[in-house]
Amino acid sequence: MSANPVPASLPLIASKDFISVLDLTHEELELLLELAASMKQDRLAGRKGRRPLEGKHVALLFEKPSLRTRITFVVAVHELGGHVIEPPPDVVFGGREAVEDVARNLERWIEGVVVRTFAQSGLAAFAEAAPRMHVVNALTNEEHPCQVLADMFTLKERIGHLKGRTLAYVGDGNNVATSLTQASVMLGMNVRIGSPKGFALKEDALEACRRVAAHGATISTTTDPVAAVTGADAVYTDVWTSMGQEKELAKRGRVFPAYQVNETLMAAAGRDAFFMHCLPAHRGAEVTDEVMDAPTSLVFDQAENRLHTQKALLALLMG
Repeated sequence: MSANPVPASLPLIASKDFISVLDLTHEELELLLELAASMKQDRLAGRKGRRPLEGKHVALLFEKPSLRTRITFVVAVHELGGHVIEPPPDVVFGGREAVEDVARNLERWIEGVVVRTFAQSGLAAFAEAAPRMHVVNALTNEEHPCQVLADMFTLKERIGHLKGRTLAYVGDGNNVATSLTQASVMLGMNVRIGSPKGFALKEDALEACRRVAAHGATISTTTDPVAAVTGADAVYTDVWTSMGQEKELAKRGRVFPAYQVNETLMAAAGRDAFFMHCLPAHRGAEVTDEVMDAPTSLVFDQAENRLHTQKALLALLMG
């Protein structure tokens, strides 16, 4: 993926927690992707590689359902030498006690937690209550940083350096769009976002992304999906209705069909453009089968690479 060597002795990420992509410096993000590449090569070659979590315990606290995130974190912790604890969600988020008190208990026993929950503010309060315990955001309503580490890694595998490349995002300006824009511009990618009126990425999120943009990366928004994807190196989409938005299902079902990623829209991007999706996908809604299953679809590479980038994250955060 790159000729840059991974140092034999890994520096730890400066931030105690990984709640947002913005918790990383530009250099830390680059190092994490390099380490993920090294770890993937070790795994494919049958080498055990680094075990920086030897003897350490990591809890998975999942208030929302998960397939890829849960399994890849369990495998990641085990392969790094650590032990996984999975308390029932009702004892953590069930209101038996303040979540801050849960955090204060956990930090007496374990080194880190991976949390999949609703409000980003609640996760931040949880992390602040436990100054000795590392907290990883496995998804909130506002951000999905672990997903986009795998997305950036996957793109680097396919197209090399990301500086000056263009990523188009079509659909709801949701948590994935936020984290995706953050990571992309930090690595020098231009981002174009095509969303219906009223569903665009919020201005404060866009402004935070502009502040960390590197290497001349730009961000543009439009309500025209064709304009968003034209000439892009990759086209990314997500579900039209995220968890917790079920009451808006009918309204969104009327607004978003014009933003479906189908063969016509991909043709506007160009025949070499890659398709990306964080999964699970609603086939026939935000994306068609023809696009999902095309040779240029990276969706299952993204899912596979969740393991490698999360191993790198845990190693740098808790090693």
